[in-house]
Amino acid sequence: MAVSVNKSSGLYNIISKPQAANSSKGYKKLAYRYNKKYLLILAVLFFPLTTFAQKVAHPKDSLPVDTVKKDFVSQMRKMGNEEAKNSVVLFNREKEEMKQEELIEQVKKITQKVKVYIKTGIDSAEIDNELEDVKRWSKFVGDGIFVNMGTSQTHRNLSTTSKILIELLNRTNKRKSEIDIYEKGLVTYRFKLDSLYADSSLYDFPKDSVQIIKYRKKLLIVVKEIGPIDTALKYAINNVSKLQDKTNLTVINLSAQLTEIEGYQNELSYKTFNREFANIWGDVGYIRPFDEIVHFSVAKTELNLLFYTQNYPGRIFLIFILIIGATIFLRSLKNMLNQQSSLIDVSKGHLVLRYTLLSALVLVLSLGQFIFPDPPFIFNCIFWIVPSVCLSFIFQGYITRHWQMIWLTFLALFVLACVDNLILQASRVERWGMVFLAAGGAVFGLFVLIKGRKDELREKLILYFIALLVVLEITSVFANLFGRYNFSKTLLISGYLSVIIGILFLWTVRLINEGLYMASGVYTQQDKKLFYINFDKVGEKVPALLYFFLIAGWFILFGRNFYIFRLISDPLKDFFYNDRTIGNYSFTINSLLIFFLIISISVIASKVVSYFASEKGIDTPGNKSGTDSQSRKAGVGSWLLLIRVAIISTGLFLALAASGFPLEKITIIIGALGVGIGLGLQTLVNNLVSGLIIAFEKPVNVGDIVEIAGKGGTVKSIGFRSSIISKWDGPDMVIPNGDLLNAHLINWTLAGSKRQMEIVIGVAYGTDLQKARDIIMGLIAANKRIHEHPQAGVLFQEFNSSSIEVKVAFWVRDYKDGPAVRSDIILAIDKAFRENDIEIPFPQQELYVHEVPDEDNPEPEPKPATPKKTRTPKKE
Repeated sequence: MAVSVNKSSGLYNIISKPQAANSSKGYKKLAYRYNKKYLLILAVLFFPLTTFAQKVAHPKDSLPVDTVKKDFVSQMRKMGNEEAKNSVVLFNREKEEMKQEELIEQVKKITQKVKVYIKTGIDSAEIDNELEDVKRWSKFVGDGIFVNMGTSQTHRNLSTTSKILIELLNRTNKRKSEIDIYEKGLVTYRFKLDSLYADSSLYDFPKDSVQIIKYRKKLLIVVKEIGPIDTALKYAINNVSKLQDKTNLTVINLSAQLTEIEGYQNELSYKTFNREFANIWGDVGYIRPFDEIVHFSVAKTELNLLFYTQNYPGRIFLIFILIIGATIFLRSLKNMLNQQSSLIDVSKGHLVLRYTLLSALVLVLSLGQFIFPDPPFIFNCIFWIVPSVCLSFIFQGYITRHWQMIWLTFLALFVLACVDNLILQASRVERWGMVFLAAGGAVFGLFVLIKGRKDELREKLILYFIALLVVLEITSVFANLFGRYNFSKTLLISGYLSVIIGILFLWTVRLINEGLYMASGVYTQQDKKLFYINFDKVGEKVPALLYFFLIAGWFILFGRNFYIFRLISDPLKDFFYNDRTIGNYSFTINSLLIFFLIISISVIASKVVSYFASEKGIDTPGNKSGTDSQSRKAGVGSWLLLIRVAIISTGLFLALAASGFPLEKITIIIGALGVGIGLGLQTLVNNLVSGLIIAFEKPVNVGDIVEIAGKGGTVKSIGFRSSIISKWDGPDMVIPNGDLLNAHLINWTLAGSKRQMEIVIGVAYGTDLQKARDIIMGLIAANKRIHEHPQAGVLFQEFNSSSIEVKVAFWVRDYKDGPAVRSDIILAIDKAFRENDIEIPFPQQELYVHEVPDEDNPEPEPKPATPKKTRTPKKE
């Protein structure tokens, strides 16, 4: 019998051979096996009955009972042994059948996984087309280096081609990794299937022909099901193997080209000052049409720019976001200035607000270029020319026309130098253009230094950059005239670049300083649009670190034009990226820097969030300006602590992951922390945990008015370990969170900031008490700072020795107004009682002096002494 399935499978060989089958014989054996069990049971039951019947019918002819018993026992043992052997055989057969079923199910599951894996795997056709593109691109970028190389190589052509080949190699290696992983998966599935096919249990057929036919049909179904998938698996393995060979060959070719280019670069660097071409007035050694050189230079530049932008879309998007954010900030600042009564003329002196979009472009592009690693020259040109053009519009009307024309001239020469630097192969036409361009810059620079109106110059440091330009351009002219093409071209672009970048960075710092100065004056309180940034803390000028950063950036941008810069930077890269090992842990200096960078960013982000809890708006009881800020902070409150904890924790785990630290070893750190807590960090951990409890339960919040141990104040901030309370008498009180949580704390803000005040006074005996009550209630009702509900009360408490004690109780609307309201009410009561002849008595005593009579003289009558009234202060 023939089946259209995979013939290489062992299962196919089994089911394709005809098997002899005798159905009737098989059924007889099966029936005999099961009938024998029932016969054994019947024999055990009926044997005693037959023996008894034989004794009754033929008592003399029957055998002795002992003989009959022995025969019966031997027969039963024989039957039992046979049945035991048959049961063992049957049990083993059932085990084999179960194992066969399990193997078949495993084969089915793996084949289904193979089907999904092949379907969702790599696109071989797409990768093949990509490899063809890589091959075509590598051949194209080799123009001018491996073919049509001319008299000598050029630094610019080698550098541009190297960047493109490195990108092609990275893409090919990425594809190679995908192919290797996919091929490994296919081979693993192939191995699993082959191991299942090789299991002998799969080929252990039952002895019964009926079971053989049944098992054979099952195998036939399985083979029909897995056959196409098995064929597809072999086909996929073959295709991937071919693709691997093609990818490996492409990688080898690209690596060889890069090695050759690196050799050319090293050779040129060693011969920097050597002659490469004939003198400019001499014979031309190699002639190639200039338009052809321009064509392949433009094509290489476009390809280089395309690859680089595809590699860093996130950073480019970040630059756009920063430009939009800076523009919004500057427009908000400008609107705030226009709304103030003392309007500042932003057109005179405040350049940063003249054209907010242009200022944002200058600031973001000047500083943002450093987040891009090793960019191509055309990419750098965008970050240089765009802000320079924007700065030209910002300058207009601010600097004198004389210096405006000087700036525009330098900018135009710089653009021409950038265009020339994009030409990748030397030609006599370009060399003459370089001579005129360098000579023009040198002559114009000398004119500026000699005839320029230096007294009108805003930034005097610009003169030093112009002097450097003159020196470099004069050197470039002579180097070019005498055949030092690469050296001349490097000096040409470096001279103009030093002036443009120097001026750009100087004015970037100036614009930032202007923006910070005006922001610190305008945003005296944090604004929601600015994420509540506190400009009092930011300051009015950029930090000194930014100056150092820009100076280092100028040297980097200037040095990139020289190949010697690579000889310095490559060892530094090796220092930062080479693996180092401590025990079983491997790390790089770069990974450590990334770790500390992420931790620093997390801390800075946490500090930015802490601006929500800044002291702005936290006022003393007499200050009302913080009401709006308090209402805002009540919505944020101690959630800030949870947000800061989340930021720090996330930053810690990201830093560990980015630095390559194995996260499974964090348990060791946790164990070490446990030991530290047990040895002496209980107090610290108690304060940290208390801070979290405060953040969740919120017994206090930022801006709440609290009182602890008789000391009142306003909660200024809630930190990780401690909280700060701004006392009303001036100083800030730092309280550990554990003490704050365990203290008997009074929170006046939770009850709406209202407070009950009491005044105890005395009125003389005989006073109209109802009239006194009415007067006091009228005075309380007239005060707007006292709540109408709950209603104030006037209670007559007791009769004292010289007065009737009156207790006045009322609720002030704001806790901070309590002492002032109480003072006002006391003054009003005293004045009202005087006007209504109600006496507030003071304690008094009458003293009677008795004279003791002599025995000879009769006892005189007692005279009442003049009462001595003593005034004693009465505590309320």
